[in-house]
Amino acid sequence: MTNPTFINPYTDFGFKRLFGTVASKPFLISFLNSILPDHHQIADLTFKNTEALGETIDDRKAIYDIFCESITGEQFIVELQRTKQAFFKDRTLYYSTFAITEQAKKGKDWHYQLKAVYCISILDFCFNDTNKQVIHKVQLKDQNNQIFYDKLTLIYFEMPKFDKGENELTTNLDKWLFYLKNLKDLQMIPQVFDGNEVFEQAFEQAKIANMNREEWMRYELSLKTYRDNMATQEYAKQVAWEDGLNQGIEQGMEKGIKKGMEKGIKKGMEKGIKKGLEQGMEKGILQTAQKLKNLGLPIHMIIQATGLDKNSIEKL
Repeated sequence: MTNPTFINPYTDFGFKRLFGTVASKPFLISFLNSILPDHHQIADLTFKNTEALGETIDDRKAIYDIFCESITGEQFIVELQRTKQAFFKDRTLYYSTFAITEQAKKGKDWHYQLKAVYCISILDFCFNDTNKQVIHKVQLKDQNNQIFYDKLTLIYFEMPKFDKGENELTTNLDKWLFYLKNLKDLQMIPQVFDGNEVFEQAFEQAKIANMNREEWMRYELSLKTYRDNMATQEYAKQVAWEDGLNQGIEQGMEKGIKKGMEKGIKKGMEKGIKKGLEQGMEKGILQTAQKLKNLGLPIHMIIQATGLDKNSIEKL
């Protein structure tokens, strides 16, 4: 197996190295400008204290550590979210309020005039599979579908849906999404980026060979955490699926046969098995949640694996 050339941007260390340091500021500005409207294009920005967002390095599942401000006052929060999370949209809105409330000028004659706030979420999962759109831009609208307030914008990128190849990259945003999704699997810089100074520097910043020993050790630790989290999620999903399937088959057969005897074998089997499968899957998911809870997994991971809410898990 060929050793990787570039870091995995979906790790905590990788994302910070590419977008969250002074050295990587040009990359972040280029990425944000590829998203923003003309009147909010960024000339320069400063990084802000991420602890104001209530995040800690030890307990977060989301890489939500980029909080910055443009020289004209616009606020930007950028997050890379690896796994589905209960009430994720609610949480995005909640965190946006920190960037709003901190604009209040204490001890001054302030008239509630706010600068724009952008919350940008790069998702390594999909909200659903029915909508094929990669990018979702959300703003407050009125009953006539007109923009009512344009100073709060939530932008989501469903990265699994981005499938453009190297020869299909027509915009700067296309190139950034391709970069983020494919970086860890590339062995060299694709030709489409030749001559683009910002991207050439971004690839150099991402090269594992350019890291010193301390940086490499931190990256390896971050990569291990990333892989452990992914393995735990996959295991929990597999257990939930197997338990639900077994319960569904067993109970579906029982209910189907019983109802089939009463109302006709064929019709009873069809309806009974369907209902039994649904009930069995539900019971199987509860049993899986119980097993994961007994194993000592945190409640937020059980929520992600099973889809159950916090109260249901605490009652087990």
